[in-house]
Amino acid sequence: MPTESPPGEPGADAATFALIATDGTTRTLDSLKGERGLVIVFMCNHCPYVKAALPGLIRDAIQLRETGVNVVGINSNDASVYTDDDFDAMVRLAEDQRLPFPYLFDETQQVAQAYGAVCTPECFGFDHELKLRYRGRIDASRKEPLPDARRDLYEAMRDIAVHGTTQALQLPALGCSIKWKAS
Repeated sequence: MPTESPPGEPGADAATFALIATDGTTRTLDSLKGERGLVIVFMCNHCPYVKAALPGLIRDAIQLRETGVNVVGINSNDASVYTDDDFDAMVRLAEDQRLPFPYLFDETQQVAQAYGAVCTPECFGFDHELKLRYRGRIDASRKEPLPDARRDLYEAMRDIAVHGTTQALQLPALGCSIKWKAS
């Protein structure tokens, strides 16, 4: 059963973090911020919704970078249970897919908790001041890519890069639930 993201709180501040990337470097919120914004996508390796949306996300990340908006992927799943999402598998995915953005491992799950992330893929779009302006989906793809789908994330973030805000419809993300560690 897929999980749907709740609406975002426009204007909420981005939570800070320092996480290891698949290239072995530690990345912080400030080091990832683009001149005109930042998109944080909670994603993982095994989710069929992520797999379907990944080609569109890669395309959008490349084009958003041209507008001054950076993209970062964060995997917060419990890799001890979901071994397809462990760090070594993340490295392979980043290399195989030639991800044009950093892919970070949130091993403690504290970053996902700080953002209130609930599913994969789930997008948080921030303006140049790192204020939340978009929360929702990449596009309408589900378990199969939709090549002609409206580019929800891209269109909203393009507006945010130019105007600082967007009037674009913000539809909830729908995907696999984040796989939380047992308490």
